[in-house]
Amino acid sequence: MGLSEMDVMFKTRAVLNVAVSFVVFCFLDLVDLVLCFAYTVLDFCIESEWKKPGCGAGKIIVSEGGEKGSEVVCLSSSRLQLEEISDTLYSRPSFVAEISKLTVNELKKLKFEADFVQSNDKIKKGTMRSTITVNSTIVKMLQGRMIGQHLYPITRWSDCDCHFCNSWTYSTKGALYVKTESPKDKAKEDVLFIHGFVSSSAFWSETLFPNFSRKAKSTYRFLAVDLLGFARSPKPNDSLYTLREHVEMIEKSVLKAYNVESFHIVAHSLGCILALAIAVKHPGSVKSLTLLAPPYYQVPKGEPATQYVMRRVAPRRVWPPMAFCASVGGRYEHIARTVSLVLCKNHRLWDFLFKLVTRNKMRTYLLEGFIRHNHIASWHTLHNIIFGTAGKLDRYLDVVRDRLNCDVNVFHGKDDEVIPLECSYNVKRRIPRARVKVVENKDHITIVVGRQREFANELEEIWEKSTRS
Repeated sequence: MGLSEMDVMFKTRAVLNVAVSFVVFCFLDLVDLVLCFAYTVLDFCIESEWKKPGCGAGKIIVSEGGEKGSEVVCLSSSRLQLEEISDTLYSRPSFVAEISKLTVNELKKLKFEADFVQSNDKIKKGTMRSTITVNSTIVKMLQGRMIGQHLYPITRWSDCDCHFCNSWTYSTKGALYVKTESPKDKAKEDVLFIHGFVSSSAFWSETLFPNFSRKAKSTYRFLAVDLLGFARSPKPNDSLYTLREHVEMIEKSVLKAYNVESFHIVAHSLGCILALAIAVKHPGSVKSLTLLAPPYYQVPKGEPATQYVMRRVAPRRVWPPMAFCASVGGRYEHIARTVSLVLCKNHRLWDFLFKLVTRNKMRTYLLEGFIRHNHIASWHTLHNIIFGTAGKLDRYLDVVRDRLNCDVNVFHGKDDEVIPLECSYNVKRRIPRARVKVVENKDHITIVVGRQREFANELEEIWEKSTRS
């Protein structure tokens, strides 16, 4: 087959992919709209309370006018924008709307912004007083500062009510679950392990912990955490799962609870963002930084960072399958809630069926990490961490480059279809001293699972080298 014929074949497949994707995602737009209405009614009927859906219908009241020391917020397109909240939570244009930019809604939006800017100018000149009322209680709730008050019940009707998923409600500590393994004598150094999206501490404890050498087990204390909203950790329904909330919970549950002063960090995927945030906040404490498949996309100048990363992670294509799953999970809140309702609420059934089919011969820690969370936790973590921090990662990496002296090591599977290999090279360009290792024939999960002994040895070498330095 000639080169020109192959080009024609690839172009034909690409055009077919675009055409089929357009039809499929137009249909999903309608399905999500119907589900939005259905869940609003169900929430009201079952929990006797209307809840404003994440699709952002209606206006949000944001501040208390004339009150000294009131919260400073930004209002745009009748939506509330806080620094910690990703705009992708309320701004995810439908496929049709993106094809035709000059829709009626777009024109209304432009008119609203023009009216808002005009009104704002009048306010500044003193010719008009703002009529927008802001409730600081709402602002503080959105910023995650309310303690002991729940917008939703502890468990929504669509969440799992089993003891495993709600074990945190029986504790007064309000801390994350931390899986620890330490030597009999006092450990010389600490290692913090941070898992990725819809995963758990078992991603580390079931793979690496058994494969570390005796010397490593007698030297290091291993601390693997279940992130806020996942596995055994708290899943508060009044949380927005912002970067600040995740980092502060790790500080409270690990660094303070275990008196950790200096430590190594090993992080996977979404956990890499949290690792960078912790490193920036504690620059003198991090002894080494190991990142696996970091989701760092270089955003072109002039592009809205959050929207750009959402398009990269969730490109609205039916092929490859991973892109389709990411697109559905990242763009359709109510379809994603339905998937969570089927998988997470009924995880005990899926556990039983999986063990029945495999005759209980396969360990299910990956499956357990994937389906033991709730929709609010996964939805807000995806948007506020993966998408919402896109504009911050440049600064974080610059701080690691300029203010931290620790070794930076990056691992990436060559066959990774979730996070492209370019992301690791982007980290290298930002931090020239970072060492990037591309592992052949490994993907997003098998970068660890399946090569755990080899990776455990690599980590021990990294830690020993940083200690000598």
